[in-house]
Amino acid sequence: MNNGSRFWDGIADKYSKIPLADPAAYERKLEVTRAYMTAEMEVLEIGCGTGSTAIYHAPAVKHIRAIDISPAMLEIAKAKAIAAEVTNVTFQVAAIEDLALVGSSVDMVMAHSILHLVPDCDAVIGKIARALKPEGVFVSSTVCLGEKPLMRAFIAVAAPVGRMLGKFPPVLRALSEKQLATKIVAAGFAIEEQWRATNGQVLFVVARKT
Repeated sequence: MNNGSRFWDGIADKYSKIPLADPAAYERKLEVTRAYMTAEMEVLEIGCGTGSTAIYHAPAVKHIRAIDISPAMLEIAKAKAIAAEVTNVTFQVAAIEDLALVGSSVDMVMAHSILHLVPDCDAVIGKIARALKPEGVFVSSTVCLGEKPLMRAFIAVAAPVGRMLGKFPPVLRALSEKQLATKIVAAGFAIEEQWRATNGQVLFVVARKT
């Protein structure tokens, strides 16, 4: 078990019970994402957590492959899927960095609350781009605090201490909206939707592979 999975396994039960910070924004994200879906889509979700988003979207697509580094998170997700009688979601313990993906093999990739937590954001976005079919859709929702100097300073100072105490994830980056949008475009995407939610802390993006 690596440090990342250990951290998320340790908070899985508590995480599954945390109320949504911005229910209206979450509903809007679901609605916008669903509008891009078709019944024959193969979808990949990275960092799926306890599976709520994958389970919600499952009826709208052919299949969802949902990955996460935390076995404990995925056990909760599998139980949710059984309770909801959802059978077209495959949950898998994996990190996107280590996942073997066939090029141009999926129609949509969802990455919610994960891009600010990976060691190499550019590499992950590039891998997503390669996995998508031409005109494939990349949907992401990312904490972006890089525009706030005090928050950047806090993360720089507090994150190492928090990691040592087991209170922070192994990676935590203060991305800005401009930085993230630039990374997405540089990977070969055209952004079709872009807006902030949760008091401006979260950036939601829908981008299409060009």
